[in-house]
Amino acid sequence: MKTYVVGNWKLNFNVGEASIYLHKLLKSLPNYRDVEIVVAPSTLALQPLSLQIDRHKMKLAAQNGFYRDYGAFTGEVSFSQLKGLVDYALIGHSERRYVLKEDDKMIQKKVAAALRNKIKPILCIGETESERAFGETADAIRDQLLGGLGEVSDDDLEKVIIAYEPVWAISSTKGAKMAAPDEIAGVVSLIRKILTETYGKESAKKVAVLFGGSVTPANAGAYLTIPGVNGVLVGGASLILREFIDIIDIAKRVQA
Repeated sequence: MKTYVVGNWKLNFNVGEASIYLHKLLKSLPNYRDVEIVVAPSTLALQPLSLQIDRHKMKLAAQNGFYRDYGAFTGEVSFSQLKGLVDYALIGHSERRYVLKEDDKMIQKKVAAALRNKIKPILCIGETESERAFGETADAIRDQLLGGLGEVSDDDLEKVIIAYEPVWAISSTKGAKMAAPDEIAGVVSLIRKILTETYGKESAKKVAVLFGGSVTPANAGAYLTIPGVNGVLVGGASLILREFIDIIDIAKRVQA
């Protein structure tokens, strides 16, 4: 299985800045056979960057998409409109869940819409600090995982990537804490257990599971060597060229 390095640019870079950054990133990277590099710019930048990107070196992801393919939904961008521009889409990121109030039902529809339009969903799940403190991590993970996968068939499961992002460990979260590898390992093991119980061992083992939460060059190696982790979802460090390249290099060394 490939190792994934996904950079989520969030609400950063205008179109010109995104283009310049992508140019520098492409120029700095060789072709990596076993490392899938993905960047998720803002929706506004996706179309011009889709013409600029070298898909042999990296892929584009959308940060969001709407679950209906067309209709009277002012301001939304559908997965059918994103088809051909991106290979991946982030769905259910904590900022969508807790800031913009998307629930599991909405996220489930978005996962199904992405798959319907040949876009691989990166389903983000993770517990809050309060859920962690009250021992509710397992329940939160199970609810979000099964909620998001509610319309995913056995055949489509391997097209879905799961990203475990504990909300309390994301750098943009007030009072964020560093997640310890043993904590992450326990949740990743739980995710794989739930997938196995729901879809069977053979289907479950084909699913890539990523970790995201204040990933930097200093901790990426530790996170990438956790059993069951197939890559990292990078936030702030993906905006800093040298740091993002360093994380990609670490992923390559770990893969080797």
